[in-house]
Amino acid sequence: MKRKQTRQICVGGVRIGGGAPVSVQSMCNTDTADTAATLDQLCRLRDAGCQIARLAVPDAEAAAALPELCRRSPLPLVADIHFDYRLALEAARAGVHKIRINPGNIGGEEHVRAVADACRARGIPIRIGINGGSLERQLLEKYGRPTPEAMIESAQAHIDMLLRADFSDICLSLKASSVPLTVAAYRLAAERFPFPLHLGVTETGTAYNGVIRSAVGIGTLLSEGIGDTVRVSLTADPVEEVRAGISILKAAGLRSDGVRLVACPTCGRTRIDLVRLANEVEQRLAAVDADLTVAVMGCVVNGPGEAREADYGIAGGKGEGLLFRRGEILLKVPEAQLCDALIELIERDLRTNQTESEQP
Repeated sequence: MKRKQTRQICVGGVRIGGGAPVSVQSMCNTDTADTAATLDQLCRLRDAGCQIARLAVPDAEAAAALPELCRRSPLPLVADIHFDYRLALEAARAGVHKIRINPGNIGGEEHVRAVADACRARGIPIRIGINGGSLERQLLEKYGRPTPEAMIESAQAHIDMLLRADFSDICLSLKASSVPLTVAAYRLAAERFPFPLHLGVTETGTAYNGVIRSAVGIGTLLSEGIGDTVRVSLTADPVEEVRAGISILKAAGLRSDGVRLVACPTCGRTRIDLVRLANEVEQRLAAVDADLTVAVMGCVVNGPGEAREADYGIAGGKGEGLLFRRGEILLKVPEAQLCDALIELIERDLRTNQTESEQP
């Protein structure tokens, strides 16, 4: 896949744009002022594979917690600022790694310049966040409703404001709750702006519908080479956002780390509890950091033959199943032992491969 080239920014140690791998972000839903709870969630996000985390900074109490959070966070931190430019200045002084603002709502060009000066002095990039649900009144009057063109015009005005402040270390997002609107806006942005694009569909809802809408929107753009970092917005545990983001990148062919699980749908030939088995295999392999494809198939028809490209797999039968490696059947295993046998085989092979790689 040929990705659209953009300028590169650096958020902590994570590079965004300029050909860098697409990174996965999330946002803490803790009270930022509660440092213990926030740090605990940041560690959970890191363990799930998150690379950058955003924190809401709505008031002075939240801003006061930032120095400690920046010192102790396992992830680069983005301060989310609205309305009060002084909070952005506090965040910059605290050592955050990126600031997300809407330049139109923090008090005018003088305040934007103050934030730009503080960020430039510390090498902190700024994300301009355009949201289809909060466009300027004059744009809504001009276009009649949120449109891709209205979002682009809003983005251009905010970009120009930062450029006049001699600041160009910019990342851009153009999110809407409508997937078609989001996709159309990002397509226009990719044609018009050189800045890295932060992809997301906003207000997508609960985990089930939210993942589907995000996968359609983000996945469409990624498949067209658009996008440099992603955040899946869900009404759920932020860890689920990270897992969904990683899965979308894998499905788009942009990440190959970790296990890729393939499983067939159930049908009248299925004689094992395939749904339970697939979920158990997925859960037990979640922490395996190896580039593997593992197949969980419901019957011998869809077994080693159709899944021959998988590194490992199981194919169910009546009360038993086949265990196979790269299309080669190894043995029959009772249904109750299928998952254990598969995991033991994978872990044994990984240990053997590691031992061999360590030998001189």
